[in-house]
Amino acid sequence: MSKTASFDLATSNGLFGRLLASIDRALMASARISLRNGDLPRFGL
Repeated sequence: MSKTASFDLATSNGLFGRLLASIDRALMASARISLRNGDLPRFGL
């Protein structure tokens, strides 16, 4: 018996969903660059 729960999130194909996805990609790229340089990545905007 598993004690974890999962639920499906509705995918948002609208403009707001694409905007959030592009912000997420930019933040992840920044975190990868920071880790490669040996710095701690800044979280959030």
